[in-house]
Amino acid sequence: MEGSQWNIAEFKPEALVAALKAVAEPTRLRILMLLKSGELNVKDLTQILGQSQPRLSRHLKLLTEAGLVERFREGSWVYFYVSDRTEGGKLAHALMRMADTSDAILQLDADRAIDIKAQRQASSQEYFETHAGDWDRIRALHIPEQAVEQAMVDIIGPGPFDTFIDLGTGTGRILQLFGDRFAYGVGFDVNQAMLSYARSKLASDGILHAHLRHGDLYNIPLSTAEADVVVMHQVLHFLSDPQRAISEAARVLKPTGQLLVVDFLPHELEFLRDEHAHERLGFSTAAIEDWCRDAGLELKRTKALPMAIKAKGHETNDGLTVSLWCAERAPAIAAGMRPVGSNAELEEI
Repeated sequence: MEGSQWNIAEFKPEALVAALKAVAEPTRLRILMLLKSGELNVKDLTQILGQSQPRLSRHLKLLTEAGLVERFREGSWVYFYVSDRTEGGKLAHALMRMADTSDAILQLDADRAIDIKAQRQASSQEYFETHAGDWDRIRALHIPEQAVEQAMVDIIGPGPFDTFIDLGTGTGRILQLFGDRFAYGVGFDVNQAMLSYARSKLASDGILHAHLRHGDLYNIPLSTAEADVVVMHQVLHFLSDPQRAISEAARVLKPTGQLLVVDFLPHELEFLRDEHAHERLGFSTAAIEDWCRDAGLELKRTKALPMAIKAKGHETNDGLTVSLWCAERAPAIAAGMRPVGSNAELEEI
């Protein structure tokens, strides 16, 4: 993790003093060590540490005020984590390197955290398996996912990327796929159960530099021009206003960033609309290109992956065709723009 490379001596004395005061209390050090291994909510911490919610909330407030811990709300729950991007987070990682990880209490905390995450993963897996039949039926209609994923890897390129955003992350598979190509990743989804599944899956795979957030694709809680890559994998057909979603995705792209949309070309499988909540039955390249242009992007690369289905002794392309569209900011726009504050528009210079 990037934060582990920082030296205590590099931090301002006042920040270091505040941080040391914050972790001087044993429970707060225990909390910090737990959050090093992934995001946890107050309920998780009460179960692991055996302390009351008000007491733990107070400790978390002090750690947050010291800048060592960050928080975000997901529905009615609030999650806490140690960032590896902020100065406070880097300081926290430097402090944690000094802790005695062989301490019996810290080891017991870690074991309990593993049990909590295993319970969460089992619950999320149950949801996933309940709906897996629907996804398997759709997957049977198009080229295998391995081929789609390989095409995605090829079209985006090797990176490395500083910030990677996955919109409509679902199971978190795309963050897992590109996990070795980005320094910091965030997956957004509106489905709480899917976020829970993705969070447990990424944690079990040791992908701690990818985070999951509840978020509206029409109003992404990110700064303008923050992302190197934005991916929308099989999400556009669920949206009532796909053009607006592409425009919002374009907003968070850096001038040198790229947007990858993966979805179906136009088809006539009405059952997907009736049974699986598909708002749109595929998209034409012309439509995607127009929406990208309106958002200040230029479509650079496309790739169609048709499904050949054997029927009556011969092959036919009656299945779904997956298409990849990769866009970048139009050169004239990128040259005349600069990033400004959070959720602001790009300004001309």
